[in-house]
Amino acid sequence: MRKTILITGASSGIGRATAKLFAEKGWNVAATMRAPKEETELKELPNLKLYELDVTRKEHLQKIIPEVEADFPKIDVLFNNAGYGAVGAFEKSSEEDVLQQFQVNVFGVMDLCREFIPYFRMKGEGMIINTSSVVGRFTIPLYSLYCSSKWALEGFTEALQFELRKFNIKVKLLEPAAIKTDFHGRSLKIFDNESVKGYEKMEKAIFSGMRSRNEKAPGPEVVAKTVFKAVTDGSQKLRYPTGKGASAVLLARKILPTSWFNKILLKQQNRRS
Repeated sequence: MRKTILITGASSGIGRATAKLFAEKGWNVAATMRAPKEETELKELPNLKLYELDVTRKEHLQKIIPEVEADFPKIDVLFNNAGYGAVGAFEKSSEEDVLQQFQVNVFGVMDLCREFIPYFRMKGEGMIINTSSVVGRFTIPLYSLYCSSKWALEGFTEALQFELRKFNIKVKLLEPAAIKTDFHGRSLKIFDNESVKGYEKMEKAIFSGMRSRNEKAPGPEVVAKTVFKAVTDGSQKLRYPTGKGASAVLLARKILPTSWFNKILLKQQNRRS
């Protein structure tokens, strides 16, 4: 029987590339997004159907499983990919900025997992893959909210793997490095608070450096291939670094003292300033 993967945030970037790859591999694909009526390319792919899903809306989360099961026999894999970056000096952020960042990147993932865990337990098997980032294990200036949301997701997913293993539900983490997507376009929110001064030089250096790195990075197809590997390798492996330099930087973070690692990051920042 053909297996089915449900993907959140499938309208662009990693989600879109993953939907296309799995469809090409013969999987059923439930590609979810906030505005499926605006999508034209994906709906033409075989074995792929579009569904409306905003991970911050409980009514969407509660009805997505029966909607998908009306088209496909069952769902085998949940790929929590939807997310965005809220960036800038923390002093410039508002309470609303903080809540929205965590609502999408953390609470939306948790809420969808809460819907799927009983479903997978009833089926006797399943897999959950959550999209973290290399900055789910270290931090960079001006990305305090985004980094902290990914750190939270790392802790949640690691604990969840322990809880669900005995129910034959695998739980995995995707940890992309810089990927050439629209992350630094429509998926990025920069705090706008002109009353807070003093961060201008840092902002110019960091944001220009991140945009430049993003432009030189590999495309989301690289990450899609890693998702397919995670789904099909049959292992209990938790973390899947992906993208140029991801494994190297995470190894450095693991073996170097924090003070050394942070000095390297600071030196790179100063070099761009």
